[in-house]
Amino acid sequence: MVQHQLRGSFSVIDDCSFRVRYFDMLKGSDVHWWGAIGDDFSNLTKGFVISDHKLNTTYKNESFVVNLMKNLTWDMINVVAIWDLPTASDFGHVLLRNVVNGSQNLAPSPMPSNGSRNGSVLTNAQPTMFESCRKLSDTYRVWWTLRVNENLIDIGLEAVTGIQNYMAFGWADSSSSSGFMLGSDVAVTGFTEEGLPFADDYHITQYSECMTDKDGSTVQGVCPDTMYSSSDGVGSVNNTKLVYGHRKDGVSFIRYQKPLRSEDKKYDLPVNHTANMTVIWALGLIKPPDMLRPYHLPQNHGGNYGHLMLNVSEHVNECLGPLDAEDKEDQELVIADKNTLLVVTTGPALHYPNPPNPTKVIYINKKEAPVLRVERGVLVTFSIQAGHDVAFYITSDPLGGNATSRNHSETIYVGGPDAEGVQSNPTQLVWAPNRNTPDEVYYQSVYTQKMGWKVQVVDGGLADMYNNSVILDDQQVTLFWTLSEKSILVAARGEKKSGYLAIGFGSGMVNSYAYVGWVDTNGTGRVNTYWIDGRDASSIHKTNENLTYVRCKSENGVITLEFTRPLNPGCNRDERPECNNIIDPSTPLKVIWAMGSRWSDHISEKNMHSVTSSKPVRVLLMRGSAEAEEDLRPVLAVHGFMMFLAWGILLPGGILSARYLKHVRGDGWFQIHVYLQYSGLAIIFLGVLFAVAELRGFYFDSLHVKFGVMAIFLACVQPVNAYLRPKRPANEEEVSSNRILWEYIHVIVGRCAIVAGIAALISGMKHLGDRYDGENVRGLSWALIMWFSIGALTVLYLEYREKKRKRREIILGRSSWVLGDGEEEDLDLLSPSRTHVEKEPNSYERMEVQLEPMNR
Repeated sequence: MVQHQLRGSFSVIDDCSFRVRYFDMLKGSDVHWWGAIGDDFSNLTKGFVISDHKLNTTYKNESFVVNLMKNLTWDMINVVAIWDLPTASDFGHVLLRNVVNGSQNLAPSPMPSNGSRNGSVLTNAQPTMFESCRKLSDTYRVWWTLRVNENLIDIGLEAVTGIQNYMAFGWADSSSSSGFMLGSDVAVTGFTEEGLPFADDYHITQYSECMTDKDGSTVQGVCPDTMYSSSDGVGSVNNTKLVYGHRKDGVSFIRYQKPLRSEDKKYDLPVNHTANMTVIWALGLIKPPDMLRPYHLPQNHGGNYGHLMLNVSEHVNECLGPLDAEDKEDQELVIADKNTLLVVTTGPALHYPNPPNPTKVIYINKKEAPVLRVERGVLVTFSIQAGHDVAFYITSDPLGGNATSRNHSETIYVGGPDAEGVQSNPTQLVWAPNRNTPDEVYYQSVYTQKMGWKVQVVDGGLADMYNNSVILDDQQVTLFWTLSEKSILVAARGEKKSGYLAIGFGSGMVNSYAYVGWVDTNGTGRVNTYWIDGRDASSIHKTNENLTYVRCKSENGVITLEFTRPLNPGCNRDERPECNNIIDPSTPLKVIWAMGSRWSDHISEKNMHSVTSSKPVRVLLMRGSAEAEEDLRPVLAVHGFMMFLAWGILLPGGILSARYLKHVRGDGWFQIHVYLQYSGLAIIFLGVLFAVAELRGFYFDSLHVKFGVMAIFLACVQPVNAYLRPKRPANEEEVSSNRILWEYIHVIVGRCAIVAGIAALISGMKHLGDRYDGENVRGLSWALIMWFSIGALTVLYLEYREKKRKRREIILGRSSWVLGDGEEEDLDLLSPSRTHVEKEPNSYERMEVQLEPMNR
């Protein structure tokens, strides 16, 4: 029995067949009879299949004949093994020698033992083979082979128990009146902290741990025989002899010998092999030796003990089939916490879990080939100090050693040829397992197979596995997500028990895309997708969205579903409804949820939900936050009104005053222009502060914000531009080129600012419509468009009046009236008929006009 609880006897029948009897084995994945030249790692891994007979089932004390392949003979085979191909595992093997004329000499076993079993002679009796077996409990067995001529009995104890536990078995004192334990002679077996088997002879004098008085003269309790006797020079006191021991697949096995009649008459009881005698047994924790007590101390066995009547001369076999432990992993466990540095080195292979193996294997934190447990979403940091000939990597292949060289495909998660180092110059490697990492991967060396072992990837909590999370409406469902370039990873967890959990993308149940997770009657978690266009069962249409890494589980009735989907389905939107299910990370995603008691592929009214969200929640995917679907927020309404007041009334009014009021005497147009512009700027800044405070940040992910920032920037340029304007020319001086350039820039920037501001107002209304989807928002949008349309018509009318006025002034200027020699009124420098010099706002001078009659 090496792995998978293998046990049985092997004998060669002839040149092309062999017989296996009393065969036990737990089921493997792809198990074959295997031949090799030698039993070392190199030869076994280079072996070959020798029979078409497969072993892909569980065997319970079975016997059968196996035929070799036609092209094989025994002279080509020195080792016969039972081999699992996917994991290159040797479940067990025998060595053959000198196969001639159907007879064979088998290699010595660790404990050669010949005897009879049901009248048959056992060839190649392995240390796990015995004549008889009794069940002590469902998880504990005792095996034995009686060797009367040698005054010996071979006993095997086999139990599904922890590696830190002991197995005890022995004979009770028939003369004791205080119970079976007191005065009994038992063997206590188990494994040391180094994983080595032990078997010691114990004598029980009290129901307690082994205790001594202060001077050590009195010993009481469950104590080794050697504690009662100060000297054991010839081994007459501790006469239990360890023969063999192993621990595989969560099962402990110890074989030992003891004499039927011992020389130790004081602490050992004679075994009458022909009589029914009372035997006792127990399982429990054992305390390892220390400096004060250099022996193993069995602890209280709890309820794992018993007794029975046994006659060792009777041939019985109550043990059909191998013991099957639920927890088969015995390797030491290393848990990779967030702040734990995992030091990778190499060392000798002492207890490698998957034989055969090379002589040197990987150690992590000084533990030989441990099981490494990591959590999804938690960074794992390795310090690689295994030498330049060991390149560390995490792979999907259980053997490692560059699977591509064996024509196998593998997924490499981290590491590779460059991940090598020594203690003086280690290489640091960081790995971030995520929800797409399989539950089990392997750490291995790129250059040599089977140096490492398993990595258990567990869910450390959805909050660790995903970058963002929000609680949906009514706080009954939590949504988790992680954005990537072209896809989104989504998880949803209910906060109460239910038969299924559904989340939907949309403003309500109707016209939404739903994802339903449930566990079917076979215990399989499933996630289906649907398009819903009504409120009854017939309106729920199953779709075929491209979901990957789909998982659904139920823990204590609480459903958790997970999936990955592309942001853009990438199919023809006219062909299937799900092709329109496009997720734009820059736009809030409206999410609803529902729960019910039962779901199935055959949708009926019984599948309808029992509880739902009362309203959608807008999930801001890029920000990692959410907000409830609600009416227009008052603060945002104030923001919108202030921006309309600034960009729709004040700033355009200031521009109109500068354009159309210059002909009015005095500097009133200038005062109006300045006051309106600065008032508009002040209101703009207040409106921005209101929005930033309400939304808890300033984000550039929407078109509205981009237009708004552009408009504010241009508006802020205008006061600076006005401050830097060149001086006006003196009377009858030509206007400088700087003055002309300045006026061009001032006018163009101002008008561009108004255009950008109007665009920000319109895009803001659209943004509110996307966010709140209310009739009031659509009404306000139309009102805004009408307002600017009226403004545009007003500008056209004023422009017409301005052109008409200038033509009239030109006509009057050509008349015979003399208005005096004062400076004429200002004209727009940008006007096509520009001939006059601009007059500064405060340069108005008093003009005297003298009227004289014309001579006829």
